[in-house]
Order: sequence, then C-alpha cells, then structure tokens
Amino acid sequence: MTRYCLERPTFVRWIGIAALVAAATLTTLTAQSAGGRTIAVAAASDLQTVLPALLSGFEKATAIKATVSFGSSGNFFAQIQNGAPFDVFFSADDNYPRRLVAAGQADGDSVYAYATGRLVLWTRTDSGLDIRKGMAALRDPRVRRIAVANPDLAPYGRAAVAALKTAGVYDQVKDKLVFGENISQTAQLAESGNADVGLLAHSLAVGAVLKASGSFIDIPSTAYPPVVQAAVLVSASRNKEAGRALLQYLKSAEAQKTFAAFGFGAPQQR
Repeated sequence: MTRYCLERPTFVRWIGIAALVAAATLTTLTAQSAGGRTIAVAAASDLQTVLPALLSGFEKATAIKATVSFGSSGNFFAQIQNGAPFDVFFSADDNYPRRLVAAGQADGDSVYAYATGRLVLWTRTDSGLDIRKGMAALRDPRVRRIAVANPDLAPYGRAAVAALKTAGVYDQVKDKLVFGENISQTAQLAESGNADVGLLAHSLAVGAVLKASGSFIDIPSTAYPPVVQAAVLVSASRNKEAGRALLQYLKSAEAQKTFAAFGFGAPQQR
C-alpha cells in the first residue's frame, strides 16, 4: 500500500489526480498496493499531483511500496538533519540534497536531478483579473493579496520573489504578499479566495481543483533561477537497496513521461 500524508497539519483540500485532503488535518491517502518492501519518502509539496502516478508505476515494476510525506523542502532538510527516518528525499531545490551530502547525511553518488519546476501566475475564474497581461496584472488595484510560498523554506517562494523583481513590480506589491509554508498551502490561499492571485507550481495548477476553479499563465523561465529538483538517498536509510531502486526508476522513460505530463521540464544535471 502506497501512503501519502502531509508533514504537518495544513490547509490543502486538493491533490490533482489522487484525492481531496481534509483541511487542517494530518491526512493519509491510500493508493494501489502490492507486496514487497516499503520505503519512507519525504517529498516537496509540488509533487502532490504527480507522485501518486509515478509511485504507482514504480510499485508495479518493483513490488516496492512507499510511504510519502509532503511538505516544504526546507523543513524536510532540517528534519533529516535531525534524524528523521526517511529513506529518500525528493527536494524542489537541488541545493538541499547537496548540503545533506556535504554534511555526510546523504549518499553523494545518489543525487539525481529528476525534473525542473515551472512557475505560473494563477487566479480564480471569478476574480475578474486578466492574467493574460502576465506580471503586469499585479498592478491592478483589485489585487489586494498575492500568495507566494515562504522563500525561506520553499524554492518556489524564492523563484516567485525573483520573478517579481525581474518584472519590476516587487517594490509595488511586496506589502501585498501572503505566504504559505509550502507551495501547496500557497495554492490553497489562492484557490480559497484568501489571496486574489498566486505564484504557484505548474504541476499544481494543472491539478483537478485548480484547473476547474481558475486559470493560469506560465511565467517565462528566464524571469527566475531554474527550479532544479533533485532526489537523494538518506545515509541513515535502512532500506538503501529499495531506495536506490526508486532513484533508478526516476531515470526511466516512463518516469520522465509522467513528470512531463504534469508540466515539469526536463531534468538539469549540474
């Protein structure tokens, strides 16, 4: 049985292809199960739409099950430093896995950049805002709150701040920013109407709920540093063989096709 949960109570009521998550609760979703070993995976929250499909394919191919916790990359980085019992860490920023390697807490030969994240501007259909203007739409006086992920914890938050600065609107809108702890909480702020627009991950914008309730436009990739996402095997893992099997599966054509279907760009190894 592959299981999905949030790292801590959070306000997320949607997962693109899997299920609705009850607000403000630590929720477990169950997916297809098979016999075999089990690994514990810490995953960046922008993977909530794609990872169920990817791990279903992995489980069918290997009979290895996975328990997955979703949250901010920065929080998982700190948890693993403090001995959290994860086997594999899927970060939305390749810097965190490399820092764990440098600290001797992850295996250096296992780091693999599995995808490149893409940033979008999203708004509810009933907002009346014309986001076809791109970042210039944020100058509209009807935009009172702009949801972004916490840049201290989430790579997409840092990308959002960079994009705002590139567009020359950061100083004008910085007092309107409201922060989600991770990108899924940020999406919930926008989807619930607690923010008028959100700078979100493309992978979440194509999920069922956001797709049904709003629209988005891609932010040019030249407007922010690449969101290079990487996975790594945690050195303290007791399931290294199974963990390495998952990392190897990420390199398969099937896995890359799955990432692409949810709007991720090709991986950038560096």
